[in-house]
Amino acid sequence: MILDDIVARKRLQLREEAGITPLSELERRALAAPAPLNFEAAIRSADLSVIAEVKKASPSKGLIVADFRPTETALAYVEGGTDCISVLTEQHFFQGSDDVLRLVRSAVGCPILRKDFLLEERQVLEARAIGADAILLIASILDDATLRRLFLFAEELGMATLMEAHTEDEAKRLIQAGGRIIGVNNRNLSTFAIDLGTFGRVRRVIPASCAAVAESGIHTAEDVRRLRQDGCDAILVGESLMRSSDPAKALAELKRAGAC
Repeated sequence: MILDDIVARKRLQLREEAGITPLSELERRALAAPAPLNFEAAIRSADLSVIAEVKKASPSKGLIVADFRPTETALAYVEGGTDCISVLTEQHFFQGSDDVLRLVRSAVGCPILRKDFLLEERQVLEARAIGADAILLIASILDDATLRRLFLFAEELGMATLMEAHTEDEAKRLIQAGGRIIGVNNRNLSTFAIDLGTFGRVRRVIPASCAAVAESGIHTAEDVRRLRQDGCDAILVGESLMRSSDPAKALAELKRAGAC
């Protein structure tokens, strides 16, 4: 499965990086970074909040945009009214990098989520060091103890955590781990198939006290209205915006649909 390949490659990358940059240096950089912005407050600030994603490629779609201009894209998202920005930093399958996040951070003033496959504390420190305000933790690749440990470590650094589930059981695990922002991925990370009905099924086990984020497969205003009816508080949208000739306009239209 592709997800297994991604995690295996990430573990290899982490071993390689551990021999290049000491943990103490990452700690120094993380502590020296500007204070994180309040990602959770931004998610809860509107009828429907939008996390607009900057990404060049994906395993399921291949190259999404050849002329990749992350700074211009991020500024267009801000123009369109995004509440937060997600930046893919995974290198081998999504063609992302930490440098892309740094570029976006230097260009915009809204909270930024580091979108990657996080497995250990080192990556949380990296996220803070490069200017991220929030991290992603994926239930399907982490055990309960690791979920809780990384969540608490991010809290210590002042960062928010978007915790991602694909099933009701995974969502329950995330809530047990302390999650307050629960993302429901409509894409099955094993098969990469999309089912927008996933959000509604999983939403039923997410408490009202948590912010519920619908992720993946969101392209039209009708998609947004359906997800709003199913109880989403925010959407995370990437591919459709990256492919748009006018991402600011496309984002604004999705946001308006969520306010209806």
